[in-house]
Amino acid sequence: MAFTTAKPLAHLVRADFPILQQQINGKPLVYLDNAATSQKPTAVLEALRSYYELDNANVHRGVHTLSSRATDAYEGARDKVAAFVNAASRQEIIYTRNASEAINLVAYAWGMNTLQAGDEIILTVMEHHSNLIPWQFVAQRTGAVLKFVELTETEEFDFEQYLSLLSDKTKLVSVVHVSNTLGCINPVKEITAAAHRYGARVLIDACQSAPHIPLDVQDIDCDWLVASGHKMCAPTGIGFLYGKLALLRAMPPFLGGGEMIADVFLDQATYADLPHKFEAGTPAIAEAIGLGAAIDYLSAIGMDKIANYEHELTAYLFERLAEIPEVRIYGPRPKADGSGRAALASFTAGDVHPHDLSTILDQAGVAIRAGHHCTQPLHRYLKVQSTARASLYFYNTREEIDVFIQALKEAVEFFGTLFG
Repeated sequence: MAFTTAKPLAHLVRADFPILQQQINGKPLVYLDNAATSQKPTAVLEALRSYYELDNANVHRGVHTLSSRATDAYEGARDKVAAFVNAASRQEIIYTRNASEAINLVAYAWGMNTLQAGDEIILTVMEHHSNLIPWQFVAQRTGAVLKFVELTETEEFDFEQYLSLLSDKTKLVSVVHVSNTLGCINPVKEITAAAHRYGARVLIDACQSAPHIPLDVQDIDCDWLVASGHKMCAPTGIGFLYGKLALLRAMPPFLGGGEMIADVFLDQATYADLPHKFEAGTPAIAEAIGLGAAIDYLSAIGMDKIANYEHELTAYLFERLAEIPEVRIYGPRPKADGSGRAALASFTAGDVHPHDLSTILDQAGVAIRAGHHCTQPLHRYLKVQSTARASLYFYNTREEIDVFIQALKEAVEFFGTLFG
């Protein structure tokens, strides 16, 4: 697979995504809900089918040919994940069902066993519910205290306030890399360095960054990082946790059962080495193989190329949205070249409810998200009940943005006439 021509990236890859070829309500599908889930290329679909048609067997537990092939593909995908985030060892990659489970793994295996009353956990007001609720559980159980970084005037991570919250009491900083609502890209390397000066651990939620920009966990120096496969062209039901090797080794198992053991007796057991200590039971074998295929696909394109193309789309999206006076976009504005923020826009349009906007746009074949995007506390902070969100990926085109803007203009005009 080579992507070296002068054509826009989307025009080179769109044929790889069968779902994008359909019509919705008689109109070509314009899929702008990528922050919720991405579409899957044929290479991933074929990897799933190949496993079930040719290699379907349980991993690790058999010596027959099918089991050996399944194990090779399953563990080969782990190597691909490790390379994708530049982990120092394949043992630092733990398969989970999704990023939520990965965060819960850290919360229960580390947080519940490490934190004590008075210890402080620093989060932000922009966190996804998945990076809030597990730490609420930990705080309620241990007596740890939650503290929150707020936003600057440009609706970005307030680094100065963050520095003021850090102290010897800080034991954990858990922060989103890219906000799924604001689109801001948080300075995770600097956040991590500041936390480490106080001896605190750092977890990075990379759900909205892993699909879009290159990641290097060794450069960031975070203690843990989580991501979900379904947002990066992989199947649903698969995600991963990266953790530093020594730290993972010191953490007790999260779930008990088959596969995570070394020796089992009636009254006790010893546990397998990493990564299997944290992977109890029959895993999501096909999904992990699909994740490996998705990483192959993204890597063949090049994460730098994906990021640069999305910068172009972001600049164009914001340019077109500026044509609609009623639209109020949340989060920072992009730089002139479209960089500096994610390729998404959460917005309101006057008094029109985002759900109404989404319904009208669906009639034009345009799929956007409407609601609180699993960031209810952030929406309360912004004093808005819900927002509409258009989120882009490398298979989207300028022409699709034009269709979206035209449909949005017509929707705003319709509701303005109806209620004006």
